[in-house]
Amino acid sequence: MTHPATRVRLLPWTGEGGKPCYLGTGGTGPVSRAADAVESVQLGMAGELLDHADDMLADRRATPAQLRFLLARMSEALTDVRRIAESRGARVPVPACDDSDQ
Repeated sequence: MTHPATRVRLLPWTGEGGKPCYLGTGGTGPVSRAADAVESVQLGMAGELLDHADDMLADRRATPAQLRFLLARMSEALTDVRRIAESRGARVPVPACDDSDQ
Protein backbone atom coordinates (compact mmCIF):
# COMPACT_ATOMS: atom_id res chain seq x y z
CA MET A 1 0.00 0.00 0.00
CA THR A 2 1.38 3.38 -0.97
CA HIS A 3 0.54 6.67 0.64
CA PRO A 4 0.39 9.90 -1.30
CA ALA A 5 3.23 12.25 -0.46
CA THR A 6 2.17 14.73 2.17
CA ARG A 7 2.66 18.29 1.04
CA VAL A 8 3.94 20.56 3.72
CA ARG A 9 3.37 24.26 4.03
CA LEU A 10 5.84 26.66 5.59
CA LEU A 11 3.71 28.74 7.92
CA PRO A 12 4.08 32.53 8.20
CA TRP A 13 5.12 32.31 11.83
CA THR A 14 7.93 30.63 13.69
CA GLY A 15 7.91 28.22 16.57
CA GLU A 16 9.95 27.96 19.72
CA GLY A 17 13.44 29.34 19.30
CA GLY A 18 12.57 30.89 15.92
CA LYS A 19 12.37 27.49 14.24
CA PRO A 20 10.19 27.21 11.12
CA CYS A 21 6.68 25.81 11.52
CA TYR A 22 5.27 23.47 8.90
CA LEU A 23 1.80 22.12 8.31
CA GLY A 24 1.07 18.88 6.48
CA THR A 25 -2.11 19.86 4.71
CA GLY A 26 -4.50 19.75 1.85
CA GLY A 27 -4.90 23.49 2.30
CA THR A 28 -8.49 23.66 3.51
CA GLY A 29 -8.33 23.38 7.31
CA PRO A 30 -8.53 26.07 9.97
CA VAL A 31 -4.75 26.40 10.36
CA SER A 32 -4.38 26.86 6.59
CA ARG A 33 -7.08 29.53 6.64
CA ALA A 34 -5.36 31.27 9.58
CA ALA A 35 -2.04 31.16 7.70
CA ASP A 36 -3.74 32.62 4.61
CA ALA A 37 -5.15 35.46 6.75
CA VAL A 38 -1.76 36.17 8.36
CA GLU A 39 -0.06 36.20 4.95
CA SER A 40 -2.70 38.59 3.61
CA VAL A 41 -2.12 40.99 6.51
CA GLN A 42 1.67 40.74 6.13
CA LEU A 43 1.51 41.48 2.39
CA GLY A 44 -0.88 44.39 2.96
CA MET A 45 1.37 45.86 5.64
CA ALA A 46 4.40 45.50 3.36
CA GLY A 47 2.57 47.41 0.63
CA GLU A 48 1.59 50.19 3.02
CA LEU A 49 5.16 50.35 4.30
CA LEU A 50 6.46 50.77 0.75
CA ASP A 51 4.10 53.70 0.24
CA HIS A 52 5.28 55.22 3.52
CA ALA A 53 8.91 54.69 2.51
CA ASP A 54 8.33 56.56 -0.75
CA ASP A 55 6.87 59.48 1.21
CA MET A 56 9.68 59.52 3.78
CA LEU A 57 12.42 59.33 1.18
CA ALA A 58 10.90 62.30 -0.63
CA ASP A 59 10.81 64.31 2.61
CA ARG A 60 14.14 66.05 3.14
CA ARG A 61 13.16 66.67 6.76
CA ALA A 62 13.24 62.95 7.64
CA THR A 63 15.78 62.41 10.38
CA PRO A 64 18.40 59.67 10.46
CA ALA A 65 16.56 58.05 13.38
CA GLN A 66 13.31 58.01 11.40
CA LEU A 67 15.06 56.48 8.39
CA ARG A 68 16.73 53.82 10.57
CA PHE A 69 13.34 52.95 12.05
CA LEU A 70 11.87 52.74 8.55
CA LEU A 71 14.73 50.52 7.43
CA ALA A 72 14.20 48.18 10.39
CA ARG A 73 10.48 47.84 9.54
CA MET A 74 11.35 47.31 5.85
CA SER A 75 13.73 44.51 6.86
CA GLU A 76 10.97 42.85 8.89
CA ALA A 77 8.48 43.19 6.03
CA LEU A 78 10.95 41.81 3.51
CA THR A 79 11.59 38.83 5.79
CA ASP A 80 7.84 38.17 5.91
CA VAL A 81 7.42 38.53 2.14
CA ARG A 82 10.38 36.22 1.48
CA ARG A 83 8.90 33.58 3.79
CA ILE A 84 5.56 33.84 1.98
CA ALA A 85 7.29 33.50 -1.40
CA GLU A 86 9.24 30.45 -0.21
CA SER A 87 6.08 28.87 1.16
CA ARG A 88 4.07 29.48 -1.98
CA GLY A 89 6.90 28.48 -4.29
CA ALA A 90 7.29 25.17 -2.47
CA ARG A 91 3.59 24.45 -3.07
CA VAL A 92 3.64 25.11 -6.83
CA PRO A 93 3.41 21.78 -8.62
CA VAL A 94 6.42 20.92 -10.74
CA PRO A 95 5.33 20.03 -14.28
CA ALA A 96 6.28 16.61 -15.55
CA CYS A 97 9.35 16.56 -17.76
CA ASP A 98 8.41 16.41 -21.43
CA ASP A 99 11.30 15.26 -23.61
CA SER A 100 9.26 15.34 -26.83
CA ASP A 101 10.75 18.66 -28.01
CA GLN A 102 14.35 17.51 -27.89
